[in-house]
Amino acid sequence: MFTNTNLDKLKQIMAESDEHADAIGSLIAAQKESVGAIIHEIRNPLTLVYSSLQLIESSHPEVYTFRHWDALHHDVLYMMQLLTDLSSYNNSLSLHKKALNTTAFIKQLVLSFAASSEVSDIEFTSYIAPALPSVQADAPKLKEALMNLLKNAFEACPSGAAGSVRLEADTITPTAQNDTYLRIRIQDTGCGIPSERIKDIFTPYVTYKTGGTGLGLPLTKRIVEAHNGTLTVTSEAETGTTFTLLIPVRSGSPDTE
Repeated sequence: MFTNTNLDKLKQIMAESDEHADAIGSLIAAQKESVGAIIHEIRNPLTLVYSSLQLIESSHPEVYTFRHWDALHHDVLYMMQLLTDLSSYNNSLSLHKKALNTTAFIKQLVLSFAASSEVSDIEFTSYIAPALPSVQADAPKLKEALMNLLKNAFEACPSGAAGSVRLEADTITPTAQNDTYLRIRIQDTGCGIPSERIKDIFTPYVTYKTGGTGLGLPLTKRIVEAHNGTLTVTSEAETGTTFTLLIPVRSGSPDTE
């Protein structure tokens, strides 16, 4: 599959002429279709394998005591998760944008995540600036990106420690052209990311997390960049990490609830 760096180079070539744009556009579409077909062909028999494992467990509970059974079960689940992440990554550039009421969207996301994490001993707080402006966005994909970041933030906090995660949403005007961006920051007080690993965290299949597929952060970055936005990270080992997401704001009035 094409990495973010590959795609940036291809976009530069596409900008050179309409002929290049058409040829590379066809190449990207064909590559996406091929990867999708491969995922489909692997997922179907793997789903049957998992169903068979469940039937065996139901009919013969003694298999739980068999040596390597847990490892087999875990490996099949891992492959299914890898295919799911790979499918999401393959489709991350296909957006269905429409005007998004960001205030309502982020409030609902915060409530959903808070409900799913209420049994955790990690503190979750948020700040949403009043009257956030609309953005043109694919709401399901943007939610997937933000949930990935929140999930990672919680997992970065050591279990049993007094960790915290915070989401902040506001606007920023960082350029001389007075362009306005929706800014969403997700901060944690977890283990942090060592400086030598920062450069690799958005590279597909590179993971330092046990059981991770290495596609969560690359997927998140692709979704953000498909929205013409940026995703940056600052981190300090044993102190915490902050991911900052910027998405350009469309012209118009702030949302009303």
